[in-house]
Amino acid sequence: MSLILLAACGSPASPAADDTAPDLPPTDGVFDYQLGGTADHLSDGTRIDVVARDATAAPLDGAYNVCYVNGFQTQPDADWSEHASALLRDASGKPVRDPDWPDELILDPSTASAREAILEVVAPIISDCADAGFDAVEIDNLDTWTRFDAISQEGALALAESYVSTAHDEGLAIAQKNAAEAARPAHDDLGFDFAVVEECGAYSECAAYTDVYGSHVLQIEYPDSLAEADIVFEAVCADPARAPLTILRDRDLVGQSNPAYTYDAC
Repeated sequence: MSLILLAACGSPASPAADDTAPDLPPTDGVFDYQLGGTADHLSDGTRIDVVARDATAAPLDGAYNVCYVNGFQTQPDADWSEHASALLRDASGKPVRDPDWPDELILDPSTASAREAILEVVAPIISDCADAGFDAVEIDNLDTWTRFDAISQEGALALAESYVSTAHDEGLAIAQKNAAEAARPAHDDLGFDFAVVEECGAYSECAAYTDVYGSHVLQIEYPDSLAEADIVFEAVCADPARAPLTILRDRDLVGQSNPAYTYDAC
């Protein structure tokens, strides 16, 4: 799929060449993805060095903290009544829901006015992440333009660029979340600093990220998608294109006390 590059994006300098660039996550140590339940250590007591948590959670003292922000879909139970024009709608005028996460509505950043409305809601969340002490944000669901034909790719990338500016203004690094086909422009043209990726091992697309972001990729795999692809986690770990920090988590990212909890790392 070809990408429409934004004429206004320019080509910002690589983060490594910018003295004012925010700190990037470590490329070694222990990584965990804790969106469904938090813990200060792994279940065996191992200290966590890099962790991603929801924007509503507190960062982990002594770790590099990534704040999860849903930037292209709504959070469950969020009130968008004052920004209803930003919602994607079907032919009957009803808001479109994510078929895999039906409690999330799809945002439509195709127009400048819609992007402004979205930023009125999401930009303060990014600011709250900075105020709470997070080091970075990851903006989820960049790939909605690949899943919903009515969404403008150019509009999605323009909104993503605004998220980059907001994060950098707050002193935060910002991670591209998934959307392998957008990795090169997301880094080179929009200014994303690193990547947080799910299932790139299951879908054989890790190189799309590591070729662009190098070792600054945080990779999460899930047992169900690996099983569907007939791939074992050990094979993911043996892939030279994988991220240095690669983990296996349960799909719902439950807390350690839940019987469904799963964690492994390369």
